[in-house]
Amino acid sequence: MPDPGSFADGENWTGGFYELFLELGPRDDQRLQAALTALWQAAGIDSCVADRGLEPEEQPAVPCTVASLESLGHLLGRVTLPAGRRVVCGCFAVRDDEGPDWIELYLPLGALARTDRRIGGYPFDDRSGPESLDWRRGLDDWLVGVAGLVHRRVPVRLGMVGFEVDTVSAEALGGVVPEERWAGLLLPAGDDLRYEPANR
Repeated sequence: MPDPGSFADGENWTGGFYELFLELGPRDDQRLQAALTALWQAAGIDSCVADRGLEPEEQPAVPCTVASLESLGHLLGRVTLPAGRRVVCGCFAVRDDEGPDWIELYLPLGALARTDRRIGGYPFDDRSGPESLDWRRGLDDWLVGVAGLVHRRVPVRLGMVGFEVDTVSAEALGGVVPEERWAGLLLPAGDDLRYEPANR
């Protein structure tokens, strides 16, 4: 049976990414570092490496730092999902001098599909409509929990959960939740995050 936690199996990295995308605020290295550390801990990511062609045990670890993110582009590891399966994962940051810092945890669909046959060819097959909410709900809830743990350490302005989400800033959203949502939204509510789940 194929191992969804294998780096060297290229199929694990295919199919696009299921993401947790967090807006942190204006560019700030210290805040991004705190968020990166919190994200790694909250998700329980093991290892931190750079080469997705070699198993983590076969390559040197890299520091889980903003400097590593900026020089390498992505940091890679493995995470154990709530159902107990271990999958490959990655993290990157989006930074712009004129805009906010974002940090993302992503899970490749190729690996996820090996953990649950309901995923199939999501989001491109005929089972990718509302019925996909059944399997997405558990994954979304876990990612929302990860976001909540990060938020306790580093306040989050906005969060999004879903497949290759179309980013919109907290400022542009203005606190208004769209009626139809392909991605779940996380909005600050004091010390917590209010979750508005995907409904499409």
